[in-house]
Amino acid sequence: MSAQTTSEEPDEDELTRLEEEGEIAADYLEGLLDIADLDGDIDMDVEGDRASVSIVGTGLDQLIGSSGEVLEALQELTRLAVTRETGERTRLMLDVGGHRAARRAALERLGSETARKVKETGEPVKLAPMSPFERKMVHDAVAAAGLRSESEGEEPNRRVVVLPV
Repeated sequence: MSAQTTSEEPDEDELTRLEEEGEIAADYLEGLLDIADLDGDIDMDVEGDRASVSIVGTGLDQLIGSSGEVLEALQELTRLAVTRETGERTRLMLDVGGHRAARRAALERLGSETARKVKETGEPVKLAPMSPFERKMVHDAVAAAGLRSESEGEEPNRRVVVLPV
C-alpha cells in the first residue's frame, strides 16, 4: 500500500483524517478480495478533499460490472464501512483497475465536445442519464469550456443538459 497527496493539500488534521479513511477502506477491501479469492493491490491517495482508494490488478472486471454498477455498489459499501468505523460521513472515491480514471477522461471529452456543439448551434443538448459521479465530470468539463449545464430528472434517469450562453 502507498499513500501520497496531490496538489491541493488539506491541513494536517484533515490529511490525517483522510489517510485514516483510506486505511480503513483498504482493510475492508482487502477482506473482500480475500473472500472473493481475487488478487489485487490496494493504493491509497488523498485527492483534494477526499480519500481515494484504488484496487489495481488484472482480472478485476467482475468488481466493475458491465457499466460500472458493481463498482458504484462496492464504493457505497466501502463508504459505509468507513462511516461505521469513524462515525463520520465520507466522500471516499473507489476505483478498480483504472475504470473510473478512464471513464473520467471519456466524460471530460464528452462534456467538451458537447459544449463545442452547443456553442456552434446555440441549442441546448440533453445527454443520456448518468450517475452522480459521471454528471459531475461532465458539469466540470462544460464549465471549463465556458458554458453552463444543469441536471434534470430523477434518479436513475437524471441527466445533464448543456445550455448555450
